[in-house]
Amino acid sequence: MFFKENSGPYSGWVIIRTLLPYILIYKKSVLLAMLCLVCVKLASLMIPITFKHIIDYFYARGSQSALLVVPITLICTYGLLRLAVNIFGGMRDVLFDHVNRATTRIVASNTFHHLHTLSLNFHLSRRSGGITREISLGMAGIKTSMSRFLGNILPVIIEITLVLAYLAWHYQFQFFIIISVSMAAYVLFTVVVTNWRTHYKRQLNLFDAQAAACAADSLVNFETVKYFNNEIYERQRYDAILEEKEKAASLVLHSFKFLSAGQQLIIVVAMVLVLWYAASGVVQHTLSLGDLVLINTFLAQLYVPLSSLGVTYREIKQGLIDLEKMYQILNSQPEVTDHPSAFPLQCQGGEVHFRQVDFSYQRGDRKILHGVEFTIPAGHTVAVVGHSGAGKSTLAKLLFRFYDVESGQILIDGQDIRSVTQASLRQAIAIVPQDTVLFNDTIAHNIAYAKVGASQLEIETAARSAHIHQFIVSLPQAYETMVGERGLKLSGGEKQRIAIARALLKNPEILIFDEATSSLDSRAEQAIQLELDYLVQKKTTLIIAHRLSTVIHAHQILVMDQGRIVERGTHAELLARGESYAALWFAQQNGRYAERDVVAT
Repeated sequence: MFFKENSGPYSGWVIIRTLLPYILIYKKSVLLAMLCLVCVKLASLMIPITFKHIIDYFYARGSQSALLVVPITLICTYGLLRLAVNIFGGMRDVLFDHVNRATTRIVASNTFHHLHTLSLNFHLSRRSGGITREISLGMAGIKTSMSRFLGNILPVIIEITLVLAYLAWHYQFQFFIIISVSMAAYVLFTVVVTNWRTHYKRQLNLFDAQAAACAADSLVNFETVKYFNNEIYERQRYDAILEEKEKAASLVLHSFKFLSAGQQLIIVVAMVLVLWYAASGVVQHTLSLGDLVLINTFLAQLYVPLSSLGVTYREIKQGLIDLEKMYQILNSQPEVTDHPSAFPLQCQGGEVHFRQVDFSYQRGDRKILHGVEFTIPAGHTVAVVGHSGAGKSTLAKLLFRFYDVESGQILIDGQDIRSVTQASLRQAIAIVPQDTVLFNDTIAHNIAYAKVGASQLEIETAARSAHIHQFIVSLPQAYETMVGERGLKLSGGEKQRIAIARALLKNPEILIFDEATSSLDSRAEQAIQLELDYLVQKKTTLIIAHRLSTVIHAHQILVMDQGRIVERGTHAELLARGESYAALWFAQQNGRYAERDVVAT
């Protein structure tokens, strides 16, 4: 494989450790939020204690007139504590929300950038709809996990610690034991059952991703579906995935109901025992009425959030599951990487030399190239021709270093491209690919993509060189015309001419034309070919072609067959030999004459 991807479930702690450095970028905000959180919980603890003293004061006086002598400080303290909970709680929420949103943005941005650093084979083996779905789920998972942990679990842990410490210090030890044991049982039951449910949630996510990828794939290939009248087949394929997703969702719901019932049973048993002991203490005068109210209030403060703690833990666990695919992307390492001592390419003319290059797309599989050796002198044009599957386009991918050669070298001005940075290498090369794909943006944006920040004059000059300026200005919105998804609003020839304009705007030292005029009619092809012949005079140019008529002026023509160069020479030299090239030439010429005769009749 050309990329290394870890698969399978990851430990939540592994993912948390991965996120921690991003969170610590905002450690000041986190520390301030934690301080606010502690203040909130201390105030929450003091509220029922203050209320207990108020009740005991009333109970001791035994008269309604006692209201006149209730210490005003207790009433004011009670009000101030309520106010403190709201103020510090609001500050905590604002700070945690800032950290949550910023962390999510940074992780998503890094993941998006990391995807662009991965090898070509990674993207060829994945569905784009599935990848975007995984990133969306990952972003939602970060938000859910962080907001639930910082906003729910951590506050409950602090509050439980404070309450248990207070009960152990001021009351009979059985209260501490009952609450501690019940909470431990609650947490253990929740963790065990939730981990069991994780399998069903992971299955649900899998079918959800498959459904999204299936829908995206089908809609992107909308025309193909129409061509082959396969609307019903596509619906059946999509519905089959949705049916499996429905079954998985049902299992998730049923297991949730079981978990919820078990949690409530533990809470009810614990509350009954605590209130029984508290009520007995009041009857026996070992506890006051205020103590009973205090313990009951503590139970409410603990068990109400604890009831949601199970839901919170499940959401965190599910958020971590949603994060797994994004973590796999971040954990995937490209096979093609810059060497630690890599240096920028020093291009001085752009001579290209393939030296005994062997290559196969999968290690140990069928070789695509066998000992390929040729040189393109600086400023010269070399064309590569041959049947489909001969390995012609592979030369362009290797020159761009989308893959590394198995053996041999590729040199530019004497520098092995494996020893230079990929950014500087690709900056020196421009390509017009056989299958032109455009961004769903304006024509100007697609041309200027080769040189971000290019002026309108530069864009129009490149468009004129590609013989598409007149077509563009004839459109109602001219250069601001939207081209549609993958450029579907334009014809194949129009897309290809935009790709040529984009390559010319980049003004690189090395040009690659991979069937650059294959989608053009004969008239447009001849016009552009004359322009290209002029433009490439001072460029090192590699032309990969099927139509031999487009390469007759090349300084050298290479004929490839099954990954080997079987002939080389000029157009005239190859015709004089009367071998493979000559056979291809006469076959294409006869086909052209036959087509002309059919049109004439």
